[in-house]
Amino acid sequence: MRVLVTGGRGFVGSHVVEALTAAGHEPVVLDRADAEAPGDVRDPAAVAEALRGVDAVSHQAAKVGLGVDVSDLPDYASVNDLGTAVLLAAMARAGVRRLVLASSMVVYGEGAYRCPKDGAVRPGVRRTADLDAGRFEPPCPVCGASLQPGLVGENAPLEPRNAYAASKVAQEHYAAAWAAATGGSVAALRYHNVYGPRMPRDTPYAGVAAVFRSALARGEPPRVHEDGGQRRDFVHVRDVAAANVAALTALTGSPRSAPPGGSLRAYNVGSGDPRTVGDLAAALADALGGPDPVLSGDYRAGDVRHVTASSARAQRELGWRASVGFADGIADLAQQSARGRPGAAKR
Repeated sequence: MRVLVTGGRGFVGSHVVEALTAAGHEPVVLDRADAEAPGDVRDPAAVAEALRGVDAVSHQAAKVGLGVDVSDLPDYASVNDLGTAVLLAAMARAGVRRLVLASSMVVYGEGAYRCPKDGAVRPGVRRTADLDAGRFEPPCPVCGASLQPGLVGENAPLEPRNAYAASKVAQEHYAAAWAAATGGSVAALRYHNVYGPRMPRDTPYAGVAAVFRSALARGEPPRVHEDGGQRRDFVHVRDVAAANVAALTALTGSPRSAPPGGSLRAYNVGSGDPRTVGDLAAALADALGGPDPVLSGDYRAGDVRHVTASSARAQRELGWRASVGFADGIADLAQQSARGRPGAAKR
């Protein structure tokens, strides 16, 4: 199968290219940062050329991270929203009807919570006064009691809390509209916190693992926001690449369940082994021989407290499950960092 990988020289995209090649497919790369495969996903002519002879698309190109401030909004809208719209329009003209979309867990906002009294609840945006006072856990919106975080499933409501999240929700909506209009099929892979070799370096648009790794490379302690107790699902980039191959296989006629024509089906892509941000910082510091993490006590507007994945749907329908454990993944990242290989461009 010939597969166009947008952003195929970036962090996740480069691993997708390798996984497709290993599975016997022929990846074609469109990446504005690559001298061998130049092209911006917002450029209709470049996208049309890249789609020649293609059977399916793995859309990884995106501006990632929470951003710096609201001045980033136009760039997120341009790269993520417009870029996806241009790609989908070109796919419709080229008759390409199979798409794997790199979405994100940020579309959920906060994750899943239960109150001992009121059952499943969805806490609102945390109050600035609580965060300033160091009260980081969201209370029950009904009775104010302490909540127990759980695993978020794909049927949870979408509640984006920052520009990146809003753009990812928009990508899913554009893709769903394209599928309905063309009879195409979309697997939207909602990546949880991806880490591993080729993570971006020294950029405010990187994920937390990359930020911590960059600090340690400078000989500085990782600075952990809040109290370090934020729960996340850290998934290795090789597992994310394998999820892309599994989704493409399903879209091309696997006997397993797959998104039917004219629809979008979302899948969480997580490790199934939730850890705290503090756990991650400590593990990286230990693996890289750096200084111990520092709890800053500060916070970032737009951050959520806990969001961890149930990837049962991907296991059931795509036959995919994460295989790289947390300890092995951190060791792999440490080895790559020790060899001094530079990080790749953003996805």
